[in-house]
Amino acid sequence: MAKEELIEFEGLVTEILPDTRYRVQLDTGHEIIAYTAGKMKKNRIKTLAGDRVIVEMSPYDLEKGRIIFRHKEERSGPGGPARRPPQRQQFRRR
Repeated sequence: MAKEELIEFEGLVTEILPDTRYRVQLDTGHEIIAYTAGKMKKNRIKTLAGDRVIVEMSPYDLEKGRIIFRHKEERSGPGGPARRPPQRQQFRRR
């Protein structure tokens, strides 16, 4: 018996729910409940509200999904855009 094909959708995390679950608004307009995939937990990839994600779903249950990828976006921290630390002055040894 072969494993069924999984369907991938892209969406936006709208809400963080308890028990490491997320409410995701898919690009198709549907809203689903998704959880983080094991590889994302293993590599400690955090997902926040407002992140773009790819969700994997079974064709049999289109209400639940698994987040398998979080798109990187440049986020500015509290001090504005990230800056380089000042370089230390080089001293010549004798």
